[in-house]
Amino acid sequence: MTGIPPGELTIVLDDVHSGVPGARERLAEAVYPELRRLAGRLMRRERRGHTLSPSDLAHEGLVRLLADDVLAHPQNRGYLFSAAARAMRRVLVEHHRKRNSLKRNGRWRRTFLEESLAEVEARGYDLLALDRLAAHNARQCLVVTFHYFLGMTIPEVAEVLGVSPATVNGDWRLARAWLLGQLRGDDP
Repeated sequence: MTGIPPGELTIVLDDVHSGVPGARERLAEAVYPELRRLAGRLMRRERRGHTLSPSDLAHEGLVRLLADDVLAHPQNRGYLFSAAARAMRRVLVEHHRKRNSLKRNGRWRRTFLEESLAEVEARGYDLLALDRLAAHNARQCLVVTFHYFLGMTIPEVAEVLGVSPATVNGDWRLARAWLLGQLRGDDP
């Protein structure tokens, strides 16, 4: 998946945790190509003419990943790429917010929380379903994040999580069914 074998990535992550000089730079060089590829997948879901390029998104995601306390303790590949995916999604959300505020000349319209929640419910969105899935089954949540949000293939997800593709397929099916039940309002 990355240009660095899984065992070596673990060593680099441990070096980052231990504060070895140059470890963050080695990590950045090792994971940037994969982040660039993942950013390209995220950007394919965005509108045409987007002002961010996949390279911009990957770069900003990497900067945030290295600046955050995400790397404060040793992690594995799955956690690293999950944190990178969250960082890149935050970049996109902030970019959309900024663009929308500029589009409206910075004039925000005050709305009541009840109105906003009513609109979200009317559209059928359940913003916390993925968080509940993480509490219910963390690996299934990672499978959804990697496969759906980042567009990774089942074998790629299996490699990152260190499980078989059959396990990822099963997790994907179960997670989809569980999330569908949550969106329908079934009991957890």
